[in-house]
Amino acid sequence: METRKVQRLGPSTLAMTLPAEWARAHDVEKGDEVSVRMGGKGTLTVLPESASKGDSSAIITADNLEAEALERAIVAQYVLGRRVIHVKKTNGTLNSAHINAVYKAETQLMGLGVIEETPETIAIRCSVDPEDFTLNNLLERLENTGSTMRGEAVKSFAHGNPDLAQRALNRERQANKIFVLLLRLIFTAYQNPNLARAVGLSSGFPLIGYRSVAKNLELTADNAEDIATTVVNSEDHLIEVNDTAMRRIRDFTDQVDEITQIAVQSVVERDYDKTVAARSLFKKIRNRETEILSDLPDMPNAKLLQIREVLVSLQHTAEYAMRNAEIAANLALNKQSSHVSIE
Repeated sequence: METRKVQRLGPSTLAMTLPAEWARAHDVEKGDEVSVRMGGKGTLTVLPESASKGDSSAIITADNLEAEALERAIVAQYVLGRRVIHVKKTNGTLNSAHINAVYKAETQLMGLGVIEETPETIAIRCSVDPEDFTLNNLLERLENTGSTMRGEAVKSFAHGNPDLAQRALNRERQANKIFVLLLRLIFTAYQNPNLARAVGLSSGFPLIGYRSVAKNLELTADNAEDIATTVVNSEDHLIEVNDTAMRRIRDFTDQVDEITQIAVQSVVERDYDKTVAARSLFKKIRNRETEILSDLPDMPNAKLLQIREVLVSLQHTAEYAMRNAEIAANLALNKQSSHVSIE
């Protein structure tokens, strides 16, 4: 860490010099304008003009990339906040696999569309504006999507309904779109602190926590997908469970839903009391998976394994919710409250 002396330039003006290495790295010269932002805990952030504009475009050279690697590169550039992504071939034309990879990536990402195509290049543009969304709203949307998937998957399990299971599977793409959009907003807000307010944050401090919360919610959607897949792959789409066990599994699902919802609310509202409530609910179901399994009547191992897969997915969902509650507790206790005084 460097230290700088503050100098007085006038009756009410104080000044300090900018590090030459930083100025060179960001092409800041005499007469240029920089943005100054006051943050919490006495911080002062200086941003070059380039930070306000951001890196608006990127070029991906596809020559040495397989289709899967190209698709992943497009997703990465989207997450990094690029407005326009060019895919080009320097030697010859883009092959069918490359073209399909571009369009496959397009269907996975919110607000992305092809704007120009030639035999050698494809340009895709993202129309998403960070100010159109807040991170809190997207977290709630992702939790709601995962909860809906879970409800449909467990209902399909109870009734042997493959259509409901397929409906849950179809929602997974929407959950992934929201997750990747969250990553895009988190990365861009980190790179440009001016955008933190645009996405609903007063500072960039919570961003690392939001990244973890978003991933946990994406994993809970995957858990719901696993339950639906178990139903689709089961013989006649029916996993026979007696009424008592099925009622307990549904009650377990309702409790898991309540914990995941409270955990996300505690993140969004920075409410420590809600993290305590989530922890209390989790203690009641900590061993629910084992309890339900131990009370099941004798049945073929294949059926037992299918039921266990459903219960394990529900248990993991509750555990991911508790991780979110722990993150929420850290965020909530970083400010003055009835529980904490910060000096």
